[in-house]
Amino acid sequence: MTDYRTLNRANWDERAPAHAASPDYAVDRFAADPAYLSDVVRFDLPRLGDVAGLRGVHLQCHIGTDTVSLHRLGARMTGLDFSPASLAQARVLADRAGAAVDFVESDVYDAPDVLPAGGFDLVYTGVGALCWLPDIRRWARVVAALLRPGGRLFLREGHPMLWALDDARADGALTVEHSYFERPEPMVWQEDGTYVSTDATFQHNTTHEWNHGLGEVVTALIEAGLDLTMLQEHDSAPWDALPGRQVRDADGEWRLTDRPWRLAQTYTLQARKR
Repeated sequence: MTDYRTLNRANWDERAPAHAASPDYAVDRFAADPAYLSDVVRFDLPRLGDVAGLRGVHLQCHIGTDTVSLHRLGARMTGLDFSPASLAQARVLADRAGAAVDFVESDVYDAPDVLPAGGFDLVYTGVGALCWLPDIRRWARVVAALLRPGGRLFLREGHPMLWALDDARADGALTVEHSYFERPEPMVWQEDGTYVSTDATFQHNTTHEWNHGLGEVVTALIEAGLDLTMLQEHDSAPWDALPGRQVRDADGEWRLTDRPWRLAQTYTLQARKR
């Protein structure tokens, strides 16, 4: 059986150049405007607080737009990702943006082996990261291992309710089709596109993914030695998760056109290491 990391890494390696070239990631704007921040980081500025001077690590950083944004807010950032092609694009972005960010290639579960234990004030994880991991408790232990006592995790993620929906019905109805909770077996997807605007075509289209219920995430962090300090659910996401059913607001967030309060699409969570 093919290891899930091999399949998923091939998918991300192939898509990283297309993501960096897409206007949706705004790499050129990062280079041109030293004050520019990613949509994801800008959305959470009211919740993020002051990060100036903090030593931070961005787990599963992809091409580094959120990592560079946190650097621009004053944090001393390291980005970690298992995709060498993504990190190649992240280093180009940081160089063009004049951002002194270190990037480390590693599977997220191996992060404590390549980064200093207890060496970080801030662990940051952005949207669309946790679904690639089969074991949320193991991830929480990684977060705890990286944080100093009193350090904090800041996470914005796709809501497990959103991941559980089937949005492909011909009648347009949204139905709960996939597991809300973490299951041992992965959800296997065959998708030849990607979530940004691009004309690129791809060959590596199989991925293995897992959902993690909100309670499972919170419980895993508590068991790992962190205390929850914030949990907010949002009726929007920074990408069009349900095409044909949504409208984009002035801040670049997408929400249901019809009664958006029906569906939590993302959440922001913060927790501190005891």
